[in-house]
Amino acid sequence: MGYEQRGDCCIDPAGVGPRLYCQRVPEEKVVKNRVHIDVRVGTGLVGEERVAALEAECTRLVALGATRVELLLADEENESCLVMRDVEGNEFCLD
Repeated sequence: MGYEQRGDCCIDPAGVGPRLYCQRVPEEKVVKNRVHIDVRVGTGLVGEERVAALEAECTRLVALGATRVELLLADEENESCLVMRDVEGNEFCLD
């Protein structure tokens, strides 16, 4: 069965697959990235535990051809995330 759309989200009705959320941002992108994906791997985790989960997933994805770009550590507003690029150079984040 396919995904069902709910507003800005596409949700697997069986609750098994990931949720896809579309969000407009004010910044204009001048390179080829048309879609920016955030892959949730650290949901509910904070601090060193979250960074460890991000690093583990990064290692797995690098072995598949992705490239690590930058670890952004938590600040007053956001938890840590890890910026990466897929094999075609498109950015995505491990969040």
